[in-house]
Amino acid sequence: MLSIFAPIKYHAQIREIIRKEDRLNELVRIVDYLEERPVPSGANLLVKQEEIWPLIDWHNVRPPYLLPENVPLDEAHLLGLVFANLGNYEKTHEYLAGKSQSLYLELDFINRLQQGIPISPAELVSRYTPFDEYRLMHNQAVIHHYAAMPQDFDAEKTQYFYIEAIQSAPNDEYRVFTARQYALLLIDLGETEKAVRLLKGTLGQDISEEARTELRHTLCQSWMQELSAPYDEALLGQLKDTLWKVLQAYEKQERALEQALVLTDAGIIANYSESWAESLGYFNRALAIFDEAGLPELAANVHYRKGVLLFTWAQNGNPQFYRSAAESYQKAVRVFSREAAPDVYAEIQHHLGIIYADIPDEAKKKSIWAAVSSSAFQEALGIYTKEAYPYEYAAVCNHYGNALTKYPAAVLSDNFEKALFYYQEALSVRTPEAYPLERCLSLLNYLQAQWNLGMPEDQFQEDRYLDMAQKAEEVLALSSDPQLQAEAREHLERLAMLKAAYA
Repeated sequence: MLSIFAPIKYHAQIREIIRKEDRLNELVRIVDYLEERPVPSGANLLVKQEEIWPLIDWHNVRPPYLLPENVPLDEAHLLGLVFANLGNYEKTHEYLAGKSQSLYLELDFINRLQQGIPISPAELVSRYTPFDEYRLMHNQAVIHHYAAMPQDFDAEKTQYFYIEAIQSAPNDEYRVFTARQYALLLIDLGETEKAVRLLKGTLGQDISEEARTELRHTLCQSWMQELSAPYDEALLGQLKDTLWKVLQAYEKQERALEQALVLTDAGIIANYSESWAESLGYFNRALAIFDEAGLPELAANVHYRKGVLLFTWAQNGNPQFYRSAAESYQKAVRVFSREAAPDVYAEIQHHLGIIYADIPDEAKKKSIWAAVSSSAFQEALGIYTKEAYPYEYAAVCNHYGNALTKYPAAVLSDNFEKALFYYQEALSVRTPEAYPLERCLSLLNYLQAQWNLGMPEDQFQEDRYLDMAQKAEEVLALSSDPQLQAEAREHLERLAMLKAAYA
């Protein structure tokens, strides 16, 4: 619903204009702004001094294009703005196209931004007032940022317009509105440290609580881009505290969808912190909101994140969560299909391959799970090819090799021989220079598979012996990790005993 905030003396005039359109009063409420503070949202308007004042949109209802500071209060302007805010641009055209062409053009820019229709920066105009000069710089930046075709995007020019707008802003509220959009651009460009500095600098200014909340949320988005394993505990703590403040603000503002987005981020951070029960609670709350709102794409993202959480939890000594992880992943791939999101689909299939190899079940069902597991790994390898995704290819091959060693014995082939093939494939990518730790893990997996394959009783296989010894020695040379070194030495001791036994 759209709210029009105005002194009581304007209520009768506004009500009469709204009555011009059948049942429009059901979508618009008129509020005394002396009784209720105007909410800075693109869904609201402010009327004062015989003029209509569009409000800053801190609720992200529409694209961040700034309209004129004020327009005369009359039927055409009010109904044109009301219908634009309600998304009915046919009615906006009816009221404004012949009476206020300049305002209609500006509202059409917002419509085109929403629809992804290109806009030429040359179409923007200014009335050369100080506010309009600021607004021109801000809108130029927004058009360059959001309406440029990929081949025409100019990062340097876009940043120039954002900086000019920040410097010419009429007050702190508008300054931080532009600064937040600039920070979002910097995040898109991967310049997260610069974005964090910018956002921290704006939080101390004289701004509304709605502005402060959006800046904090954007700051969290910047920090999340900086996260990488092993995770910085201090940064995780900052993220938890700040996300909690943002979540409380959104709950107070009754912004359910924004709450769900923050809950999703909070679930990811709790997972990184190994607070798995807390993470699961956040994801379930987010899912309830997205399901109720009928947003399957956003729900699928949470199912994917929930699958990652449950998969991680299961791998850390709680195998009972493998089934729930598989269920979440299967719900996610209904949206993240091979055609729609191949990278995500491949990662899910990779994890499903591991899950189905390890899922607890009775022995007679293990062959079924093995077939499903193998099929999932093959799906992942169909996308993660060695040429296009070498790192991911090696990871899938390594885990596929591990899974093969757990499958029930095959009738027509030896699972351990197949496992050795996939370990060799992983090692062809995991070179000592590029991936020393990952290479050590694959080397040790390879050695274990060789032992499981067995040796003939009447013949000492010199080549296999030398190959295994060389791989164990390589682990000792590559890694200083005590556990990896101990495993490598154990293999060398067993090899020495084997050679002595044959001698």
